[in-house]
Amino acid sequence: MDTDAFVAAHRAQWARLDELSRRRSLTGAEADELVDLYQRSATHLSVLRSAYPDPSLLGRLSQSIARARSAVTSAHTTAWSDLSRFVLRSFPAAAYRARWWWLGVAVASIIVAIGIGWWVAVNADVQSAVATPDDIAQLVNHDFATYYSSNPASSFATQVWTNNAWVAALSLIGGACLCLPAAYVLWQNAANVGLIGGLMASAGRLDLFFGLILPHGLLELTAVFLAAGAGIRVGWQIIDPGRRPRSVALATEGRAAITIAIGLVAVLLVSGLVEAFVTPSPLPTWARISIGALVWLAFLAYVVVLGRRAIAEGEDGDLRGAGLQTDVLPYAG
Repeated sequence: MDTDAFVAAHRAQWARLDELSRRRSLTGAEADELVDLYQRSATHLSVLRSAYPDPSLLGRLSQSIARARSAVTSAHTTAWSDLSRFVLRSFPAAAYRARWWWLGVAVASIIVAIGIGWWVAVNADVQSAVATPDDIAQLVNHDFATYYSSNPASSFATQVWTNNAWVAALSLIGGACLCLPAAYVLWQNAANVGLIGGLMASAGRLDLFFGLILPHGLLELTAVFLAAGAGIRVGWQIIDPGRRPRSVALATEGRAAITIAIGLVAVLLVSGLVEAFVTPSPLPTWARISIGALVWLAFLAYVVVLGRRAIAEGEDGDLRGAGLQTDVLPYAG
């Protein structure tokens, strides 16, 4: 075989293969042409390997064929478009779809926290059962405030981020386990907030309590409620999948919960930064609460505005873009 003539005869085809492989979108005719050129070039590579083992030529052609294979088979690659889709569509849509679940969790948790806080604040016997008067005085007058400034802000932000992520993960995973473990985690969290709030109220320090809790707590607790609501939504599919097969319902809502879990990593990072840098700052209480409230309202607006728009356009928060949605058998309903 005249190798030089073979290469000269097919070089244009290989160049065209490279051109089509690099395009972001193809027409139907171009897609057919790409498949045909990919098959032909794969045959050419096989012939050249046996007749003309030039490493340079074989390497270039192998690279072209590998790129074409990726384009033909639609192999998923990480791209900025995927990140943009996740931030602007998938995450807000998943959070918005689960809104009634996490709003219900939020209302229940707030009721529990307020109830326990009132019970502790008005009952001296409960306070004495919790801790000694000296310990309560130490908490109210010193420990509660110094907790937020006891470590350097950067390391404290990392610690808070890790802890909040752990609580959110427990809430999400616990919700998926038939809902009960999530209820326990939420009860513990609400009871702890209520207990401390009740002790602070009994000492007349509710201003300090809310001044240190609200700047970061608005966003932080919303993230925990969202995680728990998403998990409980998944767990409820085991009990009542609706008209979908249970396996389909679990898979769909499970992937949407993964979307929420990934998004909450960034949300909890923001709340951790607020807790580390804003909560213990020397700013007036109204300024610190205002910053926390603005961050919180921005997140809610992000979820409501972008989430509602994405759902109206057919987005549901499922991880289609990551290639995690599988084919399913048709079903009635």
